[in-house]
Amino acid sequence: MLHINDVVFRFGGRILFEGATLHIAAGQKVGLVGRNGSGKSTLFKLILGEMAPDDGEITVRPRVRIGRVAQEAPGGETTPLEHVLAADTERVALLAEADAAPDPNRIADIHDRLNTIDAHTGPARAAAILAGLGFNEAAQNRPLRGYSGGWRMRVALAATLFARPDLLFLDEPTNHLDLEATLWLTEFLAGWAGTLLVISHDRDLLNDVTNRIAHIDGGRLVAYGGNYDTFERTRREKMDLAAKAYGKQMEQRRKIQSFVDRFRAKATKAAQAQSRLKMLEKMGPAVPVVSERAIVFDFPDPDPLPPPVLTIEDGTAGYGDQAILTRVNLRIDMDDRIALLGANGNGKSTLAKVLSGRLGLMAGKLSKPPRLRIGYFAQHQTEELSPQKTAYHHMAELMPQAAESKVRAHLGRFGFEQDRADVVSANLSGGEKARLVLALMTRDAPHLMILDEPTNHLDIDSREALTAALNVYEGAVILISHDPHLIEAVADRLWVVEDGRLSDFDGDLADYRRRLTERGQTPRCDDRAALPSRKDERRAAAANRARLAPLKKQVETAEKTLERLHRDQAALEAALADPALYRGPAEAVTKLRQDQTALAKSLALAEEAWLAAHEAYDDAAAQDD
Repeated sequence: MLHINDVVFRFGGRILFEGATLHIAAGQKVGLVGRNGSGKSTLFKLILGEMAPDDGEITVRPRVRIGRVAQEAPGGETTPLEHVLAADTERVALLAEADAAPDPNRIADIHDRLNTIDAHTGPARAAAILAGLGFNEAAQNRPLRGYSGGWRMRVALAATLFARPDLLFLDEPTNHLDLEATLWLTEFLAGWAGTLLVISHDRDLLNDVTNRIAHIDGGRLVAYGGNYDTFERTRREKMDLAAKAYGKQMEQRRKIQSFVDRFRAKATKAAQAQSRLKMLEKMGPAVPVVSERAIVFDFPDPDPLPPPVLTIEDGTAGYGDQAILTRVNLRIDMDDRIALLGANGNGKSTLAKVLSGRLGLMAGKLSKPPRLRIGYFAQHQTEELSPQKTAYHHMAELMPQAAESKVRAHLGRFGFEQDRADVVSANLSGGEKARLVLALMTRDAPHLMILDEPTNHLDIDSREALTAALNVYEGAVILISHDPHLIEAVADRLWVVEDGRLSDFDGDLADYRRRLTERGQTPRCDDRAALPSRKDERRAAAANRARLAPLKKQVETAEKTLERLHRDQAALEAALADPALYRGPAEAVTKLRQDQTALAKSLALAEEAWLAAHEAYDDAAAQDD
């Protein structure tokens, strides 16, 4: 389906990819992961032809229909439903031709094709996808010009899903979604019938949807079978093994060098010392395992306050004369970890502004102690940073009486060491800007932190660091997030905001997901209206599976051979790294070196056989188009 072969790409004097290789077979769902700035979005542009590699080759199987979310949000007088229906260009063209074609035979052919592509289910499928992304029936039929950019991007996503491409590219598809739409999209993609390449920092989505992970590591693409948890475990095991091998090699080098240093000057041992020097040269330089720098979050703990730290009695909140929330009654204590649930537009952010003091109540009573300090993180705050000020200058302005060492120490809690603390905001990544805002809001050790979508610009490692920091923080947390993993790991209470009311939810996130499904707010991915339904394609798929079975068997056999040879290679390398080997007969070392050379040749041949088997399978599968 997709082949990336030895791609080299330089950007701004920096090598992003060097010898990057990845092959994606039809039907695979691949998660593309890596630290922010590693080149994930750039790789998408290279694959789609928007940028050209400096070397190497990227090929997509002929006649493959590629789908990606439009970069510009749709607008104008068109409704969301009309825009989504228009995305299936074949259906639109056939319907238009059916109305105008004078030839009865041609009309019959058109209607036959319309039946084949299930054109009659188009409106129902489009409506189901829009509903899953948060548009009720009335919202589906209002002009797009009345929607915000985030909601219009949801329409763009819906259009891409409705078009049913063979190869679907998604770059952070949950960024514009709330939790409810994220849960729906995860289920929908889990049942997606085509090939998927997705960039996402949502651990739950990567676990529930993908069956393969491609990790950008040092400019290369390293593929792992399984979902994200499997990738993380496998990679950790590989790094542990590599670290142990490095340690053994360094110990071996130390012993050899010690022998040389002791006996080089002695005539009786000079030949042996020279032999060991040659052994060191043949070993080559030891390569240490370099792990990526850990992301840091460390929230300062506040001084204790007697409970409750904040209460609202019979509160009404809104804007102008428009009430958004009514009859709000709540209590917050220092040890509370509360997640606000509810679709976008129901009032979660309004409640967060009331709690933070940025919005007053229209009616009712809010009580809090005078010493209460509140930290508030809003989605848009990263955009309000001064582009030409460094992280240090931003922090120093809020801590005018503090010594420079204290300012820098607080920035260090959030990963801003000397080099990054002195970089202007315009040159910080999105994740670094989010960390800077978190550092700014916690400078005075707040008793209550209100976090409205804090993970939008954070990669998976940063999200894990944020989760760990929140779990040891000793103040109260109010969390609004579309990241299910963060909510499940941090929150011990769930509040639901809907229909103008706030209520406690008695259950966990799994219970809430079931509640949404039962109420029809998240159509299941196996819903006939939500998934492709083509009788002819299903019948053809059964025949194609039988036709492709022998080729698939060849691929599996080649993969098993590669795995066996890699295990043999690891065993040989471990044996050669054992210092005890070199205290024995020289013939044993020679034999292992010979075996290593033969094994390298076998590996090269096996890799060629694996690639040939994959290409034969893909070429045969291409006949399905």
